[in-house]
Amino acid sequence: MKVLVTGSSGWLGQALVPRLLRDGHKVIGLDPEAGATTSVVGSVVDRGLVRRIMRDEGIEAIVHAAARHKPHIETHDNSEFVAVNVQGTLNLLEEAVAEGSKVDRFVFTSTTSLMISQQIRDGRAGGATEAIWIDETLAPLKPRNIYGVTKLAAEELCRLFNHLHRLPILVLRTSRFFPEEDDMAHAIAQSGENTKANEFLFRRLSVEDAAEAHVVALAKAREIGFDTFIISAMTPFSREDCRELIADAPSVVARYFPDYPALYARRDWTMFQSIDRVYDASKAARKLGFICKMGFREILNNLQRLQMSSSEQFLFACGDFQQAEVQERVFGHRLHGRPDALVGFRREPFVQPSKVADERVDGMVFEVTDADLAAADAYEPPNYRRSSVRTASGLLAWVYLRQS
Repeated sequence: MKVLVTGSSGWLGQALVPRLLRDGHKVIGLDPEAGATTSVVGSVVDRGLVRRIMRDEGIEAIVHAAARHKPHIETHDNSEFVAVNVQGTLNLLEEAVAEGSKVDRFVFTSTTSLMISQQIRDGRAGGATEAIWIDETLAPLKPRNIYGVTKLAAEELCRLFNHLHRLPILVLRTSRFFPEEDDMAHAIAQSGENTKANEFLFRRLSVEDAAEAHVVALAKAREIGFDTFIISAMTPFSREDCRELIADAPSVVARYFPDYPALYARRDWTMFQSIDRVYDASKAARKLGFICKMGFREILNNLQRLQMSSSEQFLFACGDFQQAEVQERVFGHRLHGRPDALVGFRREPFVQPSKVADERVDGMVFEVTDADLAAADAYEPPNYRRSSVRTASGLLAWVYLRQS
């Protein structure tokens, strides 16, 4: 298929575009920011540009991931959210159903954030006596900020265009997969890495799983017609756990994962004392046949592997090793990592030292074992050698550099 991916330079787009290309699709990436996964620099707000792309490229499917997000609330006014999140969505939908269009499916990247009212967010501090169980039947929806309001409005446009034009549309309400620190990190006792690990229990997924969900949705859209799905790692909890989760979450987690306290203790990690919401992704499992590969059990398995290693080691990657399927093929499991960069390096096309001191190569730094490094050594070509470098975050990490 010829697929238009909006927001192609974003965190999701950087994972989704290569994934679609590997399936043999022709992908046109549209984003206001230039990037390796973006072929057209521009905005969905530009109706003329959207029209030209759709016609000139013969677009057959659209994944609409472009948006103004919650962090933009501090830097952009409300009209910008309406322009991008609402008008931009309308532009795509209208061009998708216009005469001569070849588009026969549309996947909209939405957010679970629009399901969180101020009352839900206040949680235990606001008087809640149990965690709220959140699935697609939650109503009424009362988003608490302009981000949620405009994403909900865009969802309604999708519903309307399916109703009026029978355009197959699937709405994916993704939970957290962004690499940045929580905007309330200052009020959270746990580190960013610890926080993200905890969230896999109830409101997080990996970006690789988010991308895979969109691939599945594209394949299923025409069969389903229209529907909305929560996309998140499968929670181990049940509704019966909700009262105890808000009062004593560590005890509940320990019942499901008896090994977690010891694994956490070795890293000086802790569990949230209270969990105030749980996203239920079982509808996506039933109807889409999609289940995230990365969950809390996999997080613990990674911690176990790392603790069995002789020492803590890191591997910086900006190419193949960032891809989940490559990790599984080479290492036999997914690596746990976070965004980082090499300063004083460039990539043309391989990583090498730069003569410009502040030039940088963005990528990921992964925690690895001795066995992982041995597997990486065997995977890399013989003219690449593993070298130790200091990353932008201050970590000492291995990187593969081409030898002259």
